[in-house]
Amino acid sequence: MDLNFTDEEQAFRSEVRAFVRGHLPGGIRDKVLNGRHLTRDETMDWHRILAEHGWGAPTWPKEHGGTGWDPVREFIFEEECAAYGAPRLLPFGLRMVGPVIMTFGSAAQQQRFLPRIAAAQDFWCQGYSEPGSGSDLASLKTSAVRSGNHYLVNGQKTWITLAQYADWIFCLVRTDPAARAQAGISFLLIDMKSPGITVRPIITMDGGHEVNEVWFEEVKVPVENRVGEENKGWTYAKFLLGHERTNIAGVGASKRELDRLKQIAAGESKNGRPLLEDRAFAARIAQVEIELLALEITQLRVLSAEAARKAPGPEASLLKIKGTEIQQALSELMMQARGPSGLSFEGISATYCNLRKTSIYGGSNEIQKNIISQWLLKL
Repeated sequence: MDLNFTDEEQAFRSEVRAFVRGHLPGGIRDKVLNGRHLTRDETMDWHRILAEHGWGAPTWPKEHGGTGWDPVREFIFEEECAAYGAPRLLPFGLRMVGPVIMTFGSAAQQQRFLPRIAAAQDFWCQGYSEPGSGSDLASLKTSAVRSGNHYLVNGQKTWITLAQYADWIFCLVRTDPAARAQAGISFLLIDMKSPGITVRPIITMDGGHEVNEVWFEEVKVPVENRVGEENKGWTYAKFLLGHERTNIAGVGASKRELDRLKQIAAGESKNGRPLLEDRAFAARIAQVEIELLALEITQLRVLSAEAARKAPGPEASLLKIKGTEIQQALSELMMQARGPSGLSFEGISATYCNLRKTSIYGGSNEIQKNIISQWLLKL
């Protein structure tokens, strides 16, 4: 594999870099670089700025309102945005439900939802996990009973990221309780303003409100909001999870945080010398940097497969495992570099706490190892 960028790709990098530096609001950049939470408006504002420039859906094909970029340009875009401190575009619409609607949705659903996702007009959240149904997602119990042209949805979802901001939620629901676990599930698109939906905050240990419980009580959902066939939702869910796991890798953001770690280590001292000159600590940074480089190469290979119209396979699980391990390792090293002051240092302790969950969501890393093992044993 030739890892050198072409002249055209280098020119594209310069174009992206100039645009991001010229258009990213300073307040948003400051929050991202210091690990502080963004508001709903701040999150959507950056997406809208990109959409106005035609870059609102960087991973989508042109026929659905995207840029039509190849995997290398997608990677360059993400890397340049992350390096300068731009927030990652919310994955729920762009990386998760959007590809599902493109691949399995009706023409009416594509015309209704995709333009609004690309233009940052709708804020989406994901309704998968339930109490007792996280890693074992097929055991979910939220029910959807058909009544004429509607489903009546009842149940509870939990750990729903940013549901307090969402306009829509895509949900896995059980439509055939008599079928085996995976065979009785459907995929619904639900308006969060529907009567009967209650969002209850879950406050995390850093004081943040990022996740929620979402309750459904006799919520009416039009049958036209079901994606694909009834009781075939598990197929669409697996397709979506492959895209989600690829996105979780977060190579661009990890490269930015690696640079931040080096700056912190260069400014802290041990026995009168910069911590970065401590051989043991420097070796740990070097190990993470090597692993990040290997992850970067692997992600480019996975993106190339996606460009060939292939859904992400078991290699997406590799990205998820290693990407989250690297994110956690970087935050741990930052905390160690700061020492006791890291507990009160703005952004670092909150980031450390927040990243504990990355090895769980999107399918726990233990589950990902099972997926990889099963795939290898079939070879």
